Amino acid sequence: MRTATISADLRFSVDVPGSEPVCGTVTGSGDRLEVRLSDPAFFAGGRDARRLRGLADSLAARGLTVAIMAGDTPLLEIGAIQASWWQRQVTRSRHLRIVSVRGALTGATGRVRGGTREAVLPGSDWLPTDALLPLRATFGRAARPVTTTNDPRRGGNPRLALVTGPDRISSDGRTVFPLRGEQTTIGSHPACDIRLPGLEPIHAVVEHDEHDELVLHDRSSDRSTRVFGDHHPEGRALRTGARVSVGPWVLAYRRAEYADHGRPYGGRVGGEIGHQRPQPPPPADEPAG
Repeated sequence: MRTATISADLRFSVDVPGSEPVCGTVTGSGDRLEVRLSDPAFFAGGRDARRLRGLADSLAARGLTVAIMAGDTPLLEIGAIQASWWQRQVTRSRHLRIVSVRGALTGATGRVRGGTREAVLPGSDWLPTDALLPLRATFGRAARPVTTTNDPRRGGNPRLALVTGPDRISSDGRTVFPLRGEQTTIGSHPACDIRLPGLEPIHAVVEHDEHDELVLHDRSSDRSTRVFGDHHPEGRALRTGARVSVGPWVLAYRRAEYADHGRPYGGRVGGEIGHQRPQPPPPADEPAG
């Protein structure tokens, strides 16, 4: 038997069609809880018998006991208790005990109401799942395969933001430039997506490739397009925080982390010490990111 400990101090109200709401409290600590209801008969109608037995068995498996109270008088106990042999004949459960005659009458009243009242107790499938047992639920590897390096829907709002420059403002007044298309041109030509004075007509291009990488390519004649001060003739895949220099201008690349971690198969499973499958290299005719 697995044991659990609980600490509870709750108030609740349940709307009942055609009658007053049923109010109550759940209090207790350790392995015992007390449920007080304004209408104890609401707890168990005739259609609830099977679910009540299932709930009692599930509580017993966890070492918990729940007492159903009317004021300070216990009516029923379910869970980690042992009912007498004659009560088992009535309730058909060894984990459900009638504490008082009033409890029996309350249950009988509930069964009579069961002819018109729907079941009110949740099934065992509503119980919370085990957190640590079995261990596979906590430490097992995800069964659903993840086979993309970044976001397959091209999300994350990739963008370039001006950091420094002659005027710290672009020719069209913008300081943040979204990278939404398949290709973003940077230069001084009026048709460029990012227009910055002092650059060549087409100074650099950012391409959004089929691997969801944003790759910066230099198109300048003086090789003045750099990432962190380094020139990359074959292009450079951008990562959040990258400082991109184009002529006298410096821009910073940003993208939401979930779409820009750049780790194989969607990132590490289980943290830095988790298992990580290697990702195949890109095709030979494409530059590595």
